Amino acid sequence: MTPRTLSDWLDYIERQHSKSIDMSLDRLRAVADRMALPKPARHVVTVGGTNGKGSTVAFIEAIARAAGLSVGAYTSPHLLRYNERVRIDGVDVDDASLVAAFEAVESARVDASGAVATLTYFEYGTLSALWLFARRDLDLVVLEVGLGGRLDAVNIVEPDVAVITTVDLDHQAWLGDTIEAIGAEKARIARAWKPLVLGDDDPPSSVLGHAYAIGASAVRIGCDFFFAPPAEGEAHWTWREVGCELELPMPALVAPVQLRNAAVAIAAMRALPIDLPEAAFAEGVAVAHVPARLQRFASDGVEVVVDVGHNPQAARSLVDWLAAVPMNGPTHAIFAALGDKDVAGVVEALAPGIDRWWLAGLADMSPRGLDVEGFAETLHGTAAASGVRCATVDAAIGAALREMPAGGRILVFGSFHTAAAALARFGG
Repeated sequence: MTPRTLSDWLDYIERQHSKSIDMSLDRLRAVADRMALPKPARHVVTVGGTNGKGSTVAFIEAIARAAGLSVGAYTSPHLLRYNERVRIDGVDVDDASLVAAFEAVESARVDASGAVATLTYFEYGTLSALWLFARRDLDLVVLEVGLGGRLDAVNIVEPDVAVITTVDLDHQAWLGDTIEAIGAEKARIARAWKPLVLGDDDPPSSVLGHAYAIGASAVRIGCDFFFAPPAEGEAHWTWREVGCELELPMPALVAPVQLRNAAVAIAAMRALPIDLPEAAFAEGVAVAHVPARLQRFASDGVEVVVDVGHNPQAARSLVDWLAAVPMNGPTHAIFAALGDKDVAGVVEALAPGIDRWWLAGLADMSPRGLDVEGFAETLHGTAAASGVRCATVDAAIGAALREMPAGGRILVFGSFHTAAAALARFGG
């Protein structure tokens, strides 16, 4: 039976490939060719990297919209509703639009010989987003890489500017077990003679080498553009490159690392052949928002902080923020991560900022999730190994709130699934 509702379609597309991840582009390109997809907008920015992709997309989107541009954005994964993945002019697309897009993809899966191409869940979503964007007269589309770069589905689109926010260890099973190997995969979103904006102070040589080999213009933070936090007592930070200096308000996104993400987004927008008013940068930085990035809630005098961080680099950013924003009471962590993550590295990075650990299972939320007992086994030998065990994230939040005195803080983190459970509880 042909799916009718968005929920039906999402169930259907989950079953159409034997693997959740299939790192290749040939099947995808064949379907895209049959769909006759044009360039999705007059300008395209592709954003890859280990951490900071979603925030950087949000900054780019907000700056462009503040300048009066029509903008589409494709991000993943979603937190509460699939519709979050595709935004047009700041609004999540509706169910009917997504259903129409999935129908268009489905009809193009069959080639002239009658053979049916298999597509993963993410590949369906990517083609659907591109189909939706192509039906709007958009000035800019911002595409977030799902995993890696070279063989990620969004890499079938030719960007005008590519961005690599950071390169660190994550998804080693698909990308390689060294930063240089991972950098080589991510660098393949760059295009010959087009700008490649880099957010690492010291990018891997594999990234710089690839940019040089294809003639991409590397635009490096700390070399080609700079940012400086506000001086003590000041409310503004600065961004500058040769011939331009911007004085900007602090972002609504509060982590210290968000200044770097905003700086990278500004560099990406300035690398496009578009004249933007300086006021658009200030407005965009101030209003950009993305859920579950140190999102804070209050519950009977306890602060609950929700974050999607799930690898050691993200954990280092979290512990920096915890130190910069001390509380009167203790800080507890509710940790739930997928089974293929470097959980020991996460705990090692974050442990100095945590007084007590709570562990939760994700077996009911993802095929890669573990029950809490299995998750606890992966933490053997770490500071979190003796944490209180709860079957679900929601149960862990409830138990931690009952024990936490007023003035304390609970950090809920470890995956998008963990954050989604917290947002569902707190109405985020």
